[in-house]
Amino acid sequence: MFNLTKKYKIFIGTFMVFSIITVTLFYNVLKPSKTLPIYNPADVNPELVDSTAQYIAKGHKIANFSFINQNGKTITQKDYEGKIYVADFFFTTCGSICPIMTTNMVDVQKAFLHNPKVMLLSHSVTPDIDSVSVLKKYALEKGVVDSKWNLVTGDKKEIYSMARKSYLAVKLGNPSELYDLVHTENFVLIDTQKRIRGFYDGTKKEEIKRLIDDINWLVENGKD
Repeated sequence: MFNLTKKYKIFIGTFMVFSIITVTLFYNVLKPSKTLPIYNPADVNPELVDSTAQYIAKGHKIANFSFINQNGKTITQKDYEGKIYVADFFFTTCGSICPIMTTNMVDVQKAFLHNPKVMLLSHSVTPDIDSVSVLKKYALEKGVVDSKWNLVTGDKKEIYSMARKSYLAVKLGNPSELYDLVHTENFVLIDTQKRIRGFYDGTKKEEIKRLIDDINWLVENGKD
């Protein structure tokens, strides 16, 4: 009787282990794997896209650029070559959503401070006000790490072009003023192939968590 009970317990134990393994394998097979979309101009709100680009449905990539950062250095696409980065648009005198966005971008900076694959890029939409010295003062006040995060200024027309033709993230401002922009709360995630992989509300902590999770996914999945 004792031997029979012992064998029965072994059988039950083996069956339970087998069942757990089988269920786990089926779950892993059936569970949808995480993916990130690749955004093109035709996929987003047309209010955020220049009229010349709204029809583009595939193959969209961030165009080459050249701006000046908070240290007076020229920043180009080469500085972000092979990098995953987050881009946004702001201005230093903004008293509404910009302080919240900057605080949240600092959190993203902290999350990837020691990961050279990830960088940040913030464009001023009032470059006539946000000179290099103004950006430098702002960077020091907000805790910007120069090697990780560039705050850039430059030609307003070029910033307009990048905002609405490349990053698809900024609305038109006063129609009477050429190249006037109204920045939005959008943080834009760019992969190593210069493609847009996500838009996030830079004023919301839950969206920042989602952004950090998506960056980690891109880091782990390379060119997917």
